[in-house]
Amino acid sequence: MSPLASTFQAIFTKIISVALPTSCIVCETFQNKTLCSACVQGITYQGLFNYECCKQCNIALDSTELIHQHCRQCEIEPPNYDETHCLDCYTGALQTALHQLKYQKRLTFAHGLANTWNQFLGDQLQYTDASYLLPVPLSTQKLCSRGFNQSWELARRIQCGPHITKLPNALRRHHHRQHQASGNRDMRSRAIQGMFYIEEKYRPTIENQTIIVFDDVMTSGATLNEIAGVLKDNGASRVINWVLLRTPRPAQLRAQHV
Repeated sequence: MSPLASTFQAIFTKIISVALPTSCIVCETFQNKTLCSACVQGITYQGLFNYECCKQCNIALDSTELIHQHCRQCEIEPPNYDETHCLDCYTGALQTALHQLKYQKRLTFAHGLANTWNQFLGDQLQYTDASYLLPVPLSTQKLCSRGFNQSWELARRIQCGPHITKLPNALRRHHHRQHQASGNRDMRSRAIQGMFYIEEKYRPTIENQTIIVFDDVMTSGATLNEIAGVLKDNGASRVINWVLLRTPRPAQLRAQHV
């Protein structure tokens, strides 16, 4: 987004926040912001960023993993991506808001969720040393069925430094009939193999570049791992994941900051 477009968007957002009523995307309390002060405080103290996380996949570490700052899975089988940043756990306060966007097609929640990302991670990540941001794509069939790509609806609204260009159409996905939301890590990895490709005209663009990939949810990491492999096979030097919500490990003991 150009500086002029960003300025107009900021002005428009300010006007809307004053002129039109809204409610908190978490608790639905009526007020003039997309996230009320109580829910801001809740995320501030309970968000995933309060925990020591794996530097590569951003899963919250248990006490035995702290010394290496990597989870056992990434130590044993390093993924293709280089680092991951997530806003919160999938089981946290923002899950319902994401479901409203993704399954109820309430696009206004994309604005609220992106604002929440910007509020908590925008300043920290906008100077990330990367050249391009690519949303995880849907297949053409899935896009027609849903009507929008939730990852792009979030990504297009998040705060980036002017050196990062958003490319919504560089990464493509083949259609697959199998529903990928269930299954263990190995099953998901097999299901996603060969699903992604780079649009021919963008291949020279990403060569020797650091690429950010944005997704709404990270579960096993299979999708993002496959994408990172495709990007690096096409010449990208580094791949960084930005993810709204991260699914935790079952009954996970997390090491909180002190």
